[in-house]
Amino acid sequence: MQSIMDIITSSKEKVERRYDIDWIRIFGMATIFLYHCGRFFNIEYWHVKNNVLSPGSSIILDVLEIWMMPLFFMISAMSSYYSLTRRSPKQYILERFKRLIIPLIFGTFVIIVPVQVYIERASYGQFSGSFIDFYPHYFDGLYALGGNFAWVGLHLWYLEFLFIFSMITLPLFMLVIKQKSSHIASSTFSVLTKPGAIFLLAIPLILVEMFVGQYRHNIIGLQDFGGWSLLTYLVFFITGFILSLDPKFKDTIEKQRISALLSAVGITLMGIMSYLYDFESVVKYQDILTAAASWCWPLTIFGFGSRYLTSSNAILKYANEAVLPFYILHQTVIVIFGF
Repeated sequence: MQSIMDIITSSKEKVERRYDIDWIRIFGMATIFLYHCGRFFNIEYWHVKNNVLSPGSSIILDVLEIWMMPLFFMISAMSSYYSLTRRSPKQYILERFKRLIIPLIFGTFVIIVPVQVYIERASYGQFSGSFIDFYPHYFDGLYALGGNFAWVGLHLWYLEFLFIFSMITLPLFMLVIKQKSSHIASSTFSVLTKPGAIFLLAIPLILVEMFVGQYRHNIIGLQDFGGWSLLTYLVFFITGFILSLDPKFKDTIEKQRISALLSAVGITLMGIMSYLYDFESVVKYQDILTAAASWCWPLTIFGFGSRYLTSSNAILKYANEAVLPFYILHQTVIVIFGF
């Protein structure tokens, strides 16, 4: 969520200002808002549900889950790269703590998250009384384990795990930045900029999904966070950082945006058809198909963004500053209105 415009100019090297990334972040945030509005109507459990549910809305939300949060983790990794080009590791850690952990702590303990848990309990008849009456009980047990305290912050889980990813990848990212001019790095970048080669970066995602698919019922393969496992999000995060290392990747993705779009649509339609008609021959490869689509959709978005979203204006400047507060507050407002 960090503003690219605040961090892309380095005292060490000149980095191109990427207005397209800012526009894509705003587009992604609007998508998350609509996604959470749709959660009232799909068939899965949520804090508040409409009396009439829609299987069709479930399909739409499942399609959004393919690329929505992977896109955000990739954008965040790009922000990490630009931040590390102008900050020391210590400054980077402090900046991440202030922008991610402080809002997480405030939201988890004060109103933003507790009021959602209260509404969920009241909506399902698990608590009667006011929010003031409920608040002392908010700390009774852990949420998702029969209790109320949402230690991962409900929708604020993204802030928590983004901070964790930022810390555990810091040594790797610093090493990669230091070595990005090496012969090995240059050769790798050269290969990935050849026609079609950028799609090879889907292979790690496919392998991880095949691995975590064996552990759907424990923490390794748990998909309660935006439809993907945390290990898969870590791969997206690292891959997003890789795409920031060489400006040629931007041009490569832009040139292959049509191929990425056709691949994303084709694979997604195949997955939808297998879901609707229970094609066993396709269902057994569902993890592979979803992982492949999850790579093609961000490539499509980055490609078209690079081609058409190349300038700034007053709307972008305002929205870029507002996107993080909006993210922190939006789901609580949606749940209140839905209730």
